[in-house]
Amino acid sequence: MRPNLQKRGKNISKAVEVVNLSPFGFWIYADNREFFLSFEKFPWFRQATIQQICNIVCEHKDHFHWPELDIDLDLDRIANPDRYPLVSK
Repeated sequence: MRPNLQKRGKNISKAVEVVNLSPFGFWIYADNREFFLSFEKFPWFRQATIQQICNIVCEHKDHFHWPELDIDLDLDRIANPDRYPLVSK
């Protein structure tokens, strides 16, 4: 006899979230992995407040948006920042 398996509750995990901050950058958790965004490689966040950095929205599976900062990044750009050199500073 098979047990009665039901889906209980709802999924409360976020698609992306900021999990740690330091003077050198911050970590996000996305796609079941952690990624470090250094202020050196991602200078747009350097002067941002903690609240602005933590306000991250998953637009698509691998596309993230910080609405208060008007910053959009995809997961490949975050995971491989050296492939996408800055054009202007």
